[in-house]
Amino acid sequence: MPTERRNSGVTRTPGLNQLHAIDAARGIREGLFSSEELVQSCLDHVRAVDEKVCAWAFLDPEHALRQARAADEWRLEGRAVGALHGVPVGIKDIIDTHDMPTEDGTVLHAGRMPDRDATLVARLREAGAVIMGKTVTTELATYAPGKTRNPHAPDHTPGGSSSGSAAAVAAGMVPLAVGTQTNGSVIRPAAYCGVFGFKPTFGLISRHGVLRQSRWLDQIGVFARCVEDLALIAEPLIGFDENDPDTRPVARLPLLATATQDPPLRPWLAFVKTPMWEQAEKETQEAFAELVEHIGERVEEFEFPAQFRQAIDWHRTIMEADIAKSFAAEYERGADKLSASLRGQIERGRRVPAVDYNRALDRIPALNGALNELFEQRCDVIVTPAATGTAPRGLDSTGDPVFCTLWTLCGMPTVTLPLMRGENGLPLGVQLVGRRGDDARLLRTARWLVNHLQQPQEDSP
Repeated sequence: MPTERRNSGVTRTPGLNQLHAIDAARGIREGLFSSEELVQSCLDHVRAVDEKVCAWAFLDPEHALRQARAADEWRLEGRAVGALHGVPVGIKDIIDTHDMPTEDGTVLHAGRMPDRDATLVARLREAGAVIMGKTVTTELATYAPGKTRNPHAPDHTPGGSSSGSAAAVAAGMVPLAVGTQTNGSVIRPAAYCGVFGFKPTFGLISRHGVLRQSRWLDQIGVFARCVEDLALIAEPLIGFDENDPDTRPVARLPLLATATQDPPLRPWLAFVKTPMWEQAEKETQEAFAELVEHIGERVEEFEFPAQFRQAIDWHRTIMEADIAKSFAAEYERGADKLSASLRGQIERGRRVPAVDYNRALDRIPALNGALNELFEQRCDVIVTPAATGTAPRGLDSTGDPVFCTLWTLCGMPTVTLPLMRGENGLPLGVQLVGRRGDDARLLRTARWLVNHLQQPQEDSP
């Protein structure tokens, strides 16, 4: 692989920043190139493009390179290496890092320096990852946008709240990134930015050391350039953590091994418009009609029962009441420094009656029960839009998360695939939804669908 040297004496390998993470990890492991070369390539690309994208809240190039050099020394000493050894990862700036500030997208937390890593960051380091830097979040991971722009069209939103993580991967600045989702904060920006996004089942990945909005809705997600990379980064993050009461002591899921296999039988897909279908843009509706026709006989349209129409309201009740509780201190000491949208959420949340809050929580098992019947009888995964359309023009909003809300409320695993484009040339995401706990099958089916649509003649009966 050709390399070049600059006056600094640092070896650079052009194009390494564009590698899939699974290929980057393999290349480092086999000695084809070093972690330092990979990280330097990413940093060079950051320098070239981030002035327009603005994906990073904190990035210290020398600190990233020091981690890379340490990873290279570790490997050269013949020690065992993890699945992500030497691979750089971007971390949403609401996730604690002991060696970098975590400011949560608000001036109220400016200069905040955690004294320890979030559990997921510690697990990334155990897997050998280089923590590249902190990516931009919206204000306290809610709706008020940060500085990030869509890499495909700088006058369009990248989505939120994991804006910087999605944009950094889409722009080729880092192969992997981590975000969070309480409504649509992983799937929507992944769709808008044209990358692969994955939000595992509720409770699989610890949220200890992550800014809390809602215990019942907060979930961790990841961004990558292919399905295999989603599995590569998600697998080492999964596991029990006594500091997160919603994790469970279960065996780690073999996400990567399963995702890279062909399904034993061709999957059945249920196309679900959801009760929010009228909010989808016309071109989204037309694109999904074409997609369903193209998939062929392996997909069947399914209509949800009437009870699902209220899911948006139940989610809002829980989320706003929890936001009011979680951000009470910020509101009391600095309401004037919060956005109008966040103040509104907090103030509405303070007015939610306890009976309404608890009733909304009680609806979640019933919804999951109905969805389980669908999976048992009709399909392997659900197909539905990831967003109402392509990324909206303008930077005052992060777009509508309505096509993610139901699945977040139910804690179901979801993945978005950048399979289509709108008339404006921007990405249009396809969302697949799996049964709770069936994350490995979801990723395997996602990979099958990508391959099926790219080479349909090989999948014909």
